[in-house]
Amino acid sequence: MSDYDFDVIVIGAGPGGYVAAIRAAQLGLKTACVESRETLGGTCLNVGCIPSKAMLHASELYDEAASGKLAKLGIKTQVELDLDTMHGQRRDAVKGLTGGIEFLFKKNKVEWLKGHAAFTGKDRIDVAGKSYRARNIVVATGSSVTPLPGVEIDEKVVVSSTGALELAKVPGHLVVIGGGVIGLELGSVWKRLGAKVTVVEFLDQLLPGMDGEVRKEAAKIFKKQGIELKLSTKVTGVAVKGGKATVTVEPAAGGAAETLEADAVLVSIGRRPNTEGLALERAGLTVNKRGQIEVDHDLATAVPGIWAIGDVVPGPMLAHKAEDEGIAVAENIAGLTGIVNHDVIPGVVYTMPEIAGVGLTEEEAKERGEVKVGKFPMLANSRAKTNHEPDGFVKVIADAKTDRVLGVHIIASVAGTMIAQAAQAMEFGATSEDIAYTCHAHPTHSEAIKEAAMAVTGKPIHM
Repeated sequence: MSDYDFDVIVIGAGPGGYVAAIRAAQLGLKTACVESRETLGGTCLNVGCIPSKAMLHASELYDEAASGKLAKLGIKTQVELDLDTMHGQRRDAVKGLTGGIEFLFKKNKVEWLKGHAAFTGKDRIDVAGKSYRARNIVVATGSSVTPLPGVEIDEKVVVSSTGALELAKVPGHLVVIGGGVIGLELGSVWKRLGAKVTVVEFLDQLLPGMDGEVRKEAAKIFKKQGIELKLSTKVTGVAVKGGKATVTVEPAAGGAAETLEADAVLVSIGRRPNTEGLALERAGLTVNKRGQIEVDHDLATAVPGIWAIGDVVPGPMLAHKAEDEGIAVAENIAGLTGIVNHDVIPGVVYTMPEIAGVGLTEEEAKERGEVKVGKFPMLANSRAKTNHEPDGFVKVIADAKTDRVLGVHIIASVAGTMIAQAAQAMEFGATSEDIAYTCHAHPTHSEAIKEAAMAVTGKPIHM
């Protein structure tokens, strides 16, 4: 009889963890997955990616009707917001998808170990007072909200992204601390539903890490939508009294302070790896200065038999990155070759319009050598024109010598879908000419990618 309870134990059932567990089981490995939530799917499915998209979609439809956009298309409506029903459809989406993962666990014979895991040795963990031993252990515990020093999140007036999804009424004034992806997405939801929204960002531009031109254009679009931006501004305090908040801010470089009165404050300054409570030291593991577990190309840690994926390892904190790593780590454990190309991982901001990018920004590309850049405005795209979606552009960055595509950045209503073509092209080493000479269906938003690539080659047609 084997001394091991499982071939693989995955700690965490988020997008990386549950995918790793399912793939390991499919490869014939006896697998268990540890999860303390009442439902599977981690932050993404329960309180992150999925519920936020449900609210984004619903609020977009409400705004189209309430703002008069539909009336301009000859569709006259009388609109009333039913926030309780809107929250209900969000919860239904979450329930259906998390239940689907539980079904897949049963189908693939993945055992769910309910509780928190802590290492007791290099191949042992404790879950809810019971010890388990495995040949391989995968840490996939995800991340949580980074707190703002001195600011207490009560999830009522001062909220994290979780609380921002559960607001029982539309706030008169919502102050968003942080101009990153999550803050802009949730700020957009409540702006469309009627709130005044002010975004406070310490840096001089929104969306840290994205292409500089995209960041500037995004700021213009959000201002046009009525979102107030306070850039190069830091928050020095948040005081709550009588169900209201007073936010004290001042210039990032120093200067006179001012106060903002708010009905709700969203703290959205980033996320941090969930490694506390795992007792990693008992397994011989340490974390780096950012609290992450370092791994090699195969996603193996410094301790043989222990692996790590997703938000707890270096790289972008994105669900799809974790999923790909989940498949790769399971295949590596099974003796196959699991591969993730970390140079080609797209990122999307699900505002309206959407903002997406993959590969190098123009600034990063220029640091490495000479580049060619082609742009095409969505205003000149026939499908965007007929859909009354003029904002944004497609930008293709290619190596000046080889013409190989280094990065693609898009602002468009369906940028999140369009970016997949760019990622696939880059995955297989495409040049801008390859994209330019690929026939695209007409009329589609994706023709803008072709046109931007044609601009790189010096052969633009529609501009």
